[in-house]
Amino acid sequence: MQKKTKLKVFALGGLQEIGKNMTAFEYGNEIIAVDCGIAFPQDDMLGIDLVIPDFTYLADNRDKFKALFLTHGHEDHIGAIPFLLRQFNVPVYGTRLTLGLLENKLREHNLLSKAKLHTVEAGNRTKCGSFNIEYVRVTHSIADCVALAIRTPVGMVVHSGDFKVDHTPVQGDTIDLPRFAELGREGVKLFLCESTKIDEEGYTLSERHLGPIFSKIFEDSKEQRIMVATFSSNINRIQQIIDCAEKHKRKVAIIGRSMENAVKTASDLGYLSIPKNVAIEPHEIKNYTDKQIVIITTGSQGEPMSALSRMATAEHRFIEIKPKDKIIISSSPIPGNERSINKVVNELMKRGADVISDGQIEVHVSGHAKREEIKLLHALLKPRYLMPIHGEFRHLVSHKNLAIEMGMKKENVFVLGIGDVLELNEKGIQRGEQVISGQTLVDGLGVGDVGNIVLRDRKHLSQDGLMIVVIIMERRRGHVIAGPDIISRGFVYVRESENLMEEARSRVRYALIECEDNRITDWSVIKSIVRDVLKEYLWQKTKRSPMILPVIMEI
Repeated sequence: MQKKTKLKVFALGGLQEIGKNMTAFEYGNEIIAVDCGIAFPQDDMLGIDLVIPDFTYLADNRDKFKALFLTHGHEDHIGAIPFLLRQFNVPVYGTRLTLGLLENKLREHNLLSKAKLHTVEAGNRTKCGSFNIEYVRVTHSIADCVALAIRTPVGMVVHSGDFKVDHTPVQGDTIDLPRFAELGREGVKLFLCESTKIDEEGYTLSERHLGPIFSKIFEDSKEQRIMVATFSSNINRIQQIIDCAEKHKRKVAIIGRSMENAVKTASDLGYLSIPKNVAIEPHEIKNYTDKQIVIITTGSQGEPMSALSRMATAEHRFIEIKPKDKIIISSSPIPGNERSINKVVNELMKRGADVISDGQIEVHVSGHAKREEIKLLHALLKPRYLMPIHGEFRHLVSHKNLAIEMGMKKENVFVLGIGDVLELNEKGIQRGEQVISGQTLVDGLGVGDVGNIVLRDRKHLSQDGLMIVVIIMERRRGHVIAGPDIISRGFVYVRESENLMEEARSRVRYALIECEDNRITDWSVIKSIVRDVLKEYLWQKTKRSPMILPVIMEI
C-alpha cells in the first residue's frame, strides 16, 4: 500500500479552452496521463504554429511519470506527443489506428525508433503500478476510440474521451453502453466527461447521415469538378466520399501532406478501403475532365499552409481553382478559426468556385455528444462526483447544471481550470494545491522560446511598426561623430513623410547635443533619452507609437 493515499486528478490542458487536451492522475509516487494534444494559435499569437501543454510539473516529477494513455487519434489529443516524448520516453498505450496516426508524427520528429508504443483494444486492461486501466469502446468522428475506466486504490475514475452515441457507425461496433452500465453497477467515484456540445439539445446525428447528402451533391454536380475539405483524421468521412466517387464513376485524388499520411495509414491498417481503379495521384488530375474528378484535401479550418488555402491563393503546384468548381467545406469551425475560414472561402469564390459549407447544406455532423447522450452516460455510470472536461468555461458550467438537474449534489460537481487539483481518498474529495500549468508556444523549431514578452513585441510591431535610430559616437568623450540616421519599417512611407522624418532627426540631434553639454556618456541613459524624445514627438504628430530601437556604434 502506498504511503500517500490521496489520488490527485488535474488537467494540463482542455479545461476552459478548446484543444490541447491532457489529464493527469497521481497516486503516491506514480503519475499517468491521458492524451496530449495541441490547440490552434489564437489570432493574437503572431507567427505561432502550435500551442501545447506546459510539461513543467511532469518535469519536476520526472521519476513519477510512468505512462501515457490515448483515447483516440485526433490532433487535439495526440498532436503534442512528439514534444512530450522528447523529454519523457514513457510507454504510450493506444488502439491500432490511434498509434498508426501517431507513428507518422513520431517519424517526422525522428522519435519513432525510440518510442515505446503498445497497441490495445477495447475490452483490454493494462496494469500500471497502482492504476488498472480498462479500455471501453465508444463512437466518435474517427474510428478506434475508447473511454478509460481507471481503477485506483481510492475508487474508479471514468474518463469519457470524446464520444457520441452513434448506433449506425460507418465502420466498427457501436458504443459499448452495456459495459458502461456494468461499470455503473461496480461503482464510479469520479466521472470526467466531455462537454463540447453540452449546450445543444437532443442527439448528434450519425456519421452515416452524410452519405445520402454527399450522393445528392454529386448527382447535382455532374459537370463540375468536386473538392471536399475535411479533417485528415476523419477516416469515416473520407470513406463515404470515396464511396460516392466510385458510385458516380469519378477518380479520387488525395491532396495535402497530413491527408496523404492519414489515408495511407488507415488504408494499410484496414480502416479505409480505396478501390485501385478509383485512386489517382495529384499529378494525374490533368489527364481527366472535371466531371471525372473528386479531390479530397486538407484546409477545412483555413490553416494558412494547408492545401485548400494554397489553392485559394493560386499557390498550389497541381491545382488551380476554376470557375464553377464545387468545393465542399465538410467541417464546423473550431472556435477562433472563423476568420481564417471566411478568408479562404472568399478567395475561392473570387475565383468563381461554388462553395458549400455546413451553414448552407448539412455537409458535416459532429463527433461530440449532445445533451441527451451525455445524460445517458451519466444515467448509466451514476458517478458520485463529476469533473466536466473538454470545453470552454461556459460548457463546463452548463455541464454542471445538467448534472444537478439529474440529481447530483451541487457540491459534488467541480468546474476547474488547468492546474486545479482534485484530491480523492476512500472517504471523499476536496480541492488540493494547484500545480504548474499553462501553455507552451511552438514557433518553427523553437519550443517554448516565444513567451508573452515576445508576443507583445510582435503585436506592437504589427500595429505600429519600427523605427531604428543609428548614432555613431566617440566612446571616451561621448561626442557624436555621425548621425542620427532614422530607418523606418512599417510606420510611415518615408518618401511621402520627409518633413516628419527630418523633424524627428532634428529632435534627436538636439537631445544628443544636450547630453553632450550635460556630460552624459552612459549609453543606456543616452538611448533612453533618445527613445523618450522620439516617442513623444511621433505620438504628438501621428498618434502612433512605433517600437523605437536606438543603436549606438562606437569609434
